[in-house]
Amino acid sequence: MKNIQKWGGISALYAGAAYIMGMLFFLVIVDYMNVTDPMEKLNLIVNNHAGFYAITMIIYVFFAVFLVLLSLALYERLKEATPLVIQTATVFGLIWATILIASGMIFNIGMEKVIDLFGKDPVQAATVWMAIEAVHEGVGGGNEIVGGIWILLISIAALQLKTFPRALNILGILVGAAGILSIIPPLGIIAVMIFGLFQIIWFIWLGIFLLRRS
Repeated sequence: MKNIQKWGGISALYAGAAYIMGMLFFLVIVDYMNVTDPMEKLNLIVNNHAGFYAITMIIYVFFAVFLVLLSLALYERLKEATPLVIQTATVFGLIWATILIASGMIFNIGMEKVIDLFGKDPVQAATVWMAIEAVHEGVGGGNEIVGGIWILLISIAALQLKTFPRALNILGILVGAAGILSIIPPLGIIAVMIFGLFQIIWFIWLGIFLLRRS
């Protein structure tokens, strides 16, 4: 029990760190998020190929692996809560991990194919990349509803048992609600920003708590 709680704490800290690294990469190191022109986006991809591959593995694939460990640790910690709540939360945690791996691999494998095509036909490569990016966003990057449901249910279960600090649970409920609201187009961008920023705090706080109690 203590061992899985320890890994849960480590996983939560990794998740928070991964979000920070992702934001730094896409907003500071490579200003990809503010670029709208397909050809300009593709040039960034080609010129920063290794960086994009590495950060995608960090924030999608490795994140998903640690998310599975965290989901299992939280299930063990909260399994005395209402069974429907914690079981449903765990299922959504595993679903979130699955779509993150799929989304990350679509990005990286698609990037390899597009870079090969870029040397032959840059215009066609840009068109193909737009399609790949749309699939990537649709699978795991366009909204945060699955992650939002997971965090919301985990926070509700923890609130029932009074296992975690009340403030942490309330923060989790707010973060989860923001993730769910991200599916609504008028609220999408703002909700995703709130979800991402405050989820960092939630993950780090949760990780520290689990490590101390393990």
